[in-house]
Amino acid sequence: FLALTESEQDFTNFISTFNKPPKYDFLYCGSSLYGNLSPQRVREWLAFHVRLFGVKSHFVIHDAGGVHEGVMAVLKPWIEKGYVTLQDIRDQERFDGYYHNQFLIVNDCLHKYRFQAKWMFFFDVDEFIFVPKKSTIKSVVDSLSDYTQFTIEQMPMSNKLCLEEDRGKSYRKWGFEKLVYKDVKRGIRRDRKYAVQPRNVIATGVHMSQNTVGKTTHKTEGRIKYFHYHGTIAEHREPCRQLVNATTITVDQIPYEVDSTMRDIAGTVKRFELKMIGSTLQKTRQ
Repeated sequence: FLALTESEQDFTNFISTFNKPPKYDFLYCGSSLYGNLSPQRVREWLAFHVRLFGVKSHFVIHDAGGVHEGVMAVLKPWIEKGYVTLQDIRDQERFDGYYHNQFLIVNDCLHKYRFQAKWMFFFDVDEFIFVPKKSTIKSVVDSLSDYTQFTIEQMPMSNKLCLEEDRGKSYRKWGFEKLVYKDVKRGIRRDRKYAVQPRNVIATGVHMSQNTVGKTTHKTEGRIKYFHYHGTIAEHREPCRQLVNATTITVDQIPYEVDSTMRDIAGTVKRFELKMIGSTLQKTRQ
């Protein structure tokens, strides 16, 4: 059967794209979204990362059944602004591969957009990329431009420990604003996420690409990291299960310390969202 047809104009369009500077500085390739996701958590994630990556960024979201009405309401204003493309991949669930065809999806995104972006980022919607105050995401990638790929260190955060001072008002705070306890257990090899210069990548994976032309570096500590709020993206109840009046605590043999990095930036992100899309998402549900 015929799988693909290509006209002369299609080829001309490709050559034009190939020869032009990339349309985007940063493109996010999202893994398959499935399950009953929290609209509020998706809202927070998008506002945070549109602000981080800037006006020449784009986000490709893959709907494997996770974009229900509430999540769609959160995506809609950003789609209308031109920041988000939503790919409907619900039918692929009928022919499921590993983890909702995750490898298929990220590679499809890589090859579909590889000539449209300088840098491509691969991470999940319960993960938040952070660069230090004196840096920008552009200054970080510029400092790593000799590499085809760099990986990003994980900061694992508790999904239930919050500050005692938030008692009675935690429901008004955003997830990354109130979940401030970081897992500091030593001696554990934690998953990393990554970014690539896509023109030099042949195939990709979930935690890094092993098919690149050029160098990879893992030495990015102090330059860029990501905060991981595992188990929060599909949680519709208030996540603060335990309020703590201490800067350190051990729960289930895991030591935690307060890290207010993300809490400190929450107000700036909220003001950015208001400036960009107005108050349309103010009543978003968990």
